[in-house]
Order: sequence, then C-alpha cells, then structure tokens
Amino acid sequence: MLYIGVDLGTSAVKLLLMAADGTIENVVSKEYPLYFPHPGWSEQKPEDWWEAVKTGIKELVKDADKSQIAGISFGGQMHGLVILDDQDNVIRPAILWNDGRTQKETDYLNNVIGKDKLSEYTANIAFAGFTAPKILWVRENEPENFKRIKKIMLPKDYIAYKMTGIHSTDYSDASGMLLLDVKNKCWSKEMLKICGIDESVMPKLFESYDVIGVLKSEVAKELGFSSDSVKVIAGAGDNAAAAVGTGAVGNGKCNISLGTSGTVFITQNNFSVDSNNALHSFAHADGKYHLMGCMLSAASCNKWWLENIIGTKDYAESQADIKQLGENKVFFLPYLMGERSPHNDPDARGTFIGMTMDTTRSDMTQAVLEGVAFALRDSLEVARKLGIKIDRSKICGGGAKSPLWKKIVANVMNLKVDVIESEEGPALGGAMLAAVACKEFDSVEAAADAIVKITDTIEPDKKLVEAYNKKYNVFKQLYPQLKPIYKVIV
Repeated sequence: MLYIGVDLGTSAVKLLLMAADGTIENVVSKEYPLYFPHPGWSEQKPEDWWEAVKTGIKELVKDADKSQIAGISFGGQMHGLVILDDQDNVIRPAILWNDGRTQKETDYLNNVIGKDKLSEYTANIAFAGFTAPKILWVRENEPENFKRIKKIMLPKDYIAYKMTGIHSTDYSDASGMLLLDVKNKCWSKEMLKICGIDESVMPKLFESYDVIGVLKSEVAKELGFSSDSVKVIAGAGDNAAAAVGTGAVGNGKCNISLGTSGTVFITQNNFSVDSNNALHSFAHADGKYHLMGCMLSAASCNKWWLENIIGTKDYAESQADIKQLGENKVFFLPYLMGERSPHNDPDARGTFIGMTMDTTRSDMTQAVLEGVAFALRDSLEVARKLGIKIDRSKICGGGAKSPLWKKIVANVMNLKVDVIESEEGPALGGAMLAAVACKEFDSVEAAADAIVKITDTIEPDKKLVEAYNKKYNVFKQLYPQLKPIYKVIV
C-alpha cells in the first residue's frame, strides 16, 4: 500500500508518497503566498493551501497505482488561527505562528490571568504566536468577525476538514493553542471561557495516528482516486511530525530542527512541565508527551544574511572559508522575529556584536551559524537543569544539509548528532502516521524503528566543546544586557 504525507509549511506544502516499507516514491512541493498586511503581521489564505494541496497530490500520484493509496496524514505549521462561519467559509486570512500582533493579549494572559493559572490550565504560558491570544485579538479588533465564528481550527486541520468534512485536530497540534489541558488531553473549560468561545466551535480531539474519516467522494474524484475509501488520519504539528520522521519517539529521545524556526524536541513517556515554562510542554504524536524549546528564526537567519544582505544563494560557497571553529570573535543574536524559548520576548532583535576592522564576511556568516546553535543550547540547558540527560540527537530541517552547521551544533551542544537517511521531516512523519493508522505497524515507535535509518553521526570534539563552552558563556550574557535596548528601539 501507499501513504501520503502532507507537510503544510509556511512557504510551501511538501507532499510525500511512501510505500509500506518506508521507501519514498515521490516528493512534490507547491508554494503559496505569504502576506504581511502590517509590520509584524503574518497571514495566509487557507484557500491557497487547499488549492496547493490538491494540485500537489495530483502531481504526486500521477504515475502511481492510485488503487494502492490507503491513507493520508499531515504535519503542519502550528498555532495558526483558521476561523469558519456557519456556511464553512473562511472568515478572514489565517493569522500565522510567526505573527507578532498579539503582544497586548499575551501580556493580558500572562500578567492579568497569570502565568501560574495558565500553566495550571494548559501546562504552558502565553506566547505571541499561540492561538488563544489571536482569538482574543479578533474579539477585540474584529468583533463582527468574532461573532461569525462557528469553527476554529489549525492550518493542517483545515485541509483535513476539506477532505473529510470532519472538524478535527490532534493532541500535539492542539497543545500549541493554549486552549488544551495537555496533561489530561481535553479542552480547558477555563481557557475557553477566558477567550469567550464555546466548546462547540472547537474540533474533536484525536491521537495523531487515529483515523478521522475517509475522503469525501467529490474530493476523491477531483484527485483522480479510483476509490473514496482512502483514510484520512489526524496527523501532528510540524515539530511532532518531524520527530516521528526522524525517529524521535519513545522515551528520552531528542530531535533538533534547523528549519525556518529552530527547535529542541525531547520525548517523554510521562507528562512534565518546567517551573518557569521556558520550554513548551506538549503532547507527542506517539501518544505520549514531549518538551520543546522553539526559537523563531533558525535557518531563516542564514537565508536572510546570505540572500537579503550579502546577495547570494550559494550557501556552500559562503561557508567554504570557515575553518577556525571556536575562535570567532563575532557574536550574532538570532532574534530577527523576536524570540520564543526561553526568553518569550517579541521585542528582541537580531544583533551582531564584536566586529572590528579585520572582521570578514566569513566571520559574520560563522557568527550566524553559531548564534543559532547557541540559542538552541539555551533551551537544552533548561532541560538539563530539569535533570534530563541527553547525549545524542537526530537533526533535520534545511539547515541540516550543511556539514559545517551540523558540526557546530554537535560541539556547541556537546551532543552526538545522528544524521538520518531521509531528511523529509514532517512529510515523512505524516506518511508514517498514516501507515500506523492503516495497521502497517503496531505503533509509531515500531514504524520509526523499521523506517528511520542513521547514515552518519557527528561526534563532538573535546577541545571544540571546551572552546564553545567559553563562547556560550559570553553569548548567554548578551541578551540580558541588550533587553532594555530592544524595548527602546522597537
């Protein structure tokens, strides 16, 4: 049988066709627009996602035996607010994970409702990118739109809804809404009341590997499928789906993602939360839990530096002259869109510091790569203070294609970094969840054991680890010193 994984990203949807043994048969990407109607705002049209998914699936399976397609599942950008009216029409463009308009609402939740209450209700505190502050923003700024809301969903769940007519989400993605009681896996009645919404507008909750329904006949026909019995599976938020795709399932595993955003993802069998809520405490796609530190700009920092500032798309050439690791005098704070973990500061800004007259372009490029690694280490250090022992990690995302960056990450974080055969991330994870739902495997962990293969391991070098420890001790002093300045310049 064949399985489709749909990775609904911020700039494009990636669609992957996987055979039952994990062989990747085809991969297709389709881009769609991203809108910035005001400074700090970030929106997309859900209708654009749906058209891209339909076009992409047709291309993905054009040479496949369509009768063998058994299931479709998802990984998707988290936190985005999609709202529909009583006719199932999209009320307004989706407000995305990287949208910064909700600082007032975030401050209200954290400071008036209170972080302790939020953590009690949801296991997390409010971040500007989360869904609940967006709902409060719509209620305050677009009251007519708020009154029309009949359904609230997350980005990937809109696609599932268009496919099946079923209003659903999974626990991993719902964890990032600030509306889910993560520990007890149910909607928080307290948070729904705070946001002024009824539970009837919220989607039904599923495990990531649960079947939510089958393709509507008209959708199956449009996609060219010979049968409308293709199962649609709940899927997961992008980071949880990526963790499945890299084999970070079961207890005590770690995955580092160097995508548009960057994450440190640590799996746990049991629910836990750190006392300062510096890490997100979410449900995992394997039915258990995970802790996650998320930085808003990771590989996007390198893309910004090289393409927008330097004016090149030759990523390999830009790193060719970087030889002396651990000796760079230039530091970069990678807060181009503010920062989430562990600072929770939308006012933070990207900053170079330490340049002199002999600083080269390569020094600054190196500083960008190192700055992202240092910021990821900030989250890892929170986990270590909780007593969690991590000595190795998988790695995925566009940035993981760079041998140099992987070496920097391994030594900055003092981890063995395992490189996997396929770096398809959430799309592969989605396809694997579909295979589990269709009984190809007994569990998500069994699927990962069978499909995910390690091809290389980058070992940290003791001398480099020591050098980067010294550099990190400088890096972690920079944000507290600059925080008052960021407040002034925003």
